[in-house]
Amino acid sequence: MSSMPLSTANWHWKNKNVTNWAKTWFEQELTTVSAKGDGEEAVSISSVSDVDGDVELGQRKSKLITIFDVKIDLAWTGTASDGTEVSGKVTVPEVSHENVVDKTSDILYEWSLSTSSSPAVDAVYKLAKRRLPELLEVKFTEFSKAIIDRHGPDVQISADGSRAGTPGPSAPASSSGGAAPAATSTQLAAESANKAVKKAESARSTTTVSVEASFMAAADDLFSLLTDEKRIPAWSRSPAQSKAQPDTEYSLFGGGVKGKYISLTPGKEIKQTWALQSPTWPSGHYGTLTTTLDQGSDSTALKLTLEGVPTGEEDEIRRNLEGYYIHGFKSIGEIVLCPGRSLSARAIKSF
Repeated sequence: MSSMPLSTANWHWKNKNVTNWAKTWFEQELTTVSAKGDGEEAVSISSVSDVDGDVELGQRKSKLITIFDVKIDLAWTGTASDGTEVSGKVTVPEVSHENVVDKTSDILYEWSLSTSSSPAVDAVYKLAKRRLPELLEVKFTEFSKAIIDRHGPDVQISADGSRAGTPGPSAPASSSGGAAPAATSTQLAAESANKAVKKAESARSTTTVSVEASFMAAADDLFSLLTDEKRIPAWSRSPAQSKAQPDTEYSLFGGGVKGKYISLTPGKEIKQTWALQSPTWPSGHYGTLTTTLDQGSDSTALKLTLEGVPTGEEDEIRRNLEGYYIHGFKSIGEIVLCPGRSLSARAIKSF
């Protein structure tokens, strides 16, 4: 039997959490950042005191995507022109794919000085605020590539060492050569039967996966973001097809997820069939995704409940729903919600 084409194998919607690795990377790489002034002044990052957030590498439609949003607390030190040892802290509230790779917003820094102020000390403080950000941002840019280089082989199947050289089934003989060997026909029949059994077993053995989060946005706005073909790419970062009407087909993540709308109640609920275009998701099998929106006084609770998940796929589907849906909303930033009303940058955030 011939191997699965590489393009099909890498269609698999997959995430790998690399947060612990990322913390070590930041600790090792950011502490190499240093700069000198025009005179004797010098500054450097002395330590990484905390990294808070999540870092993942995702694969969607054969494309590797870094997914990260972290807050980093750093300590910096320096030497003044008069020999005074200077120290302070700097917090980077958001280092994310959006402001590092997509460049949708500037990276912000919150500085503090621990050493008592003096003209020489203040000169070092000014040097730190002027030079260290540009050097840190070089490292942040390297970070995205480092994730892919280190963890890409764990997420995406490479052509090297694949089963591409495995012989395929023998072709049927021509009319002049007689019928195909009986063994080959039997083998193909057995393989077909096994596939049918596995598909039937998967269809019978399913479970339900739910994820939820709260967002500082109106339920109607979230409903629109989930169903409006023109607005879906804002959080999915992929082409979408969607006509928000019952019994109409939709396609998300560039065709990675497909299905039909069953019912839609604006601002309240979306019910739709849902199928992942992946080798691990049984061909022709559809789950049912129910999205509920519960608006409160200052936020809306969003819950995604996917019924019909093949047993054994629960953890990965949960990571995907959180990574591509929930994190997708978290990463939007400043967007127009409806005519005459906008949401400030980073206002759509899960609590």
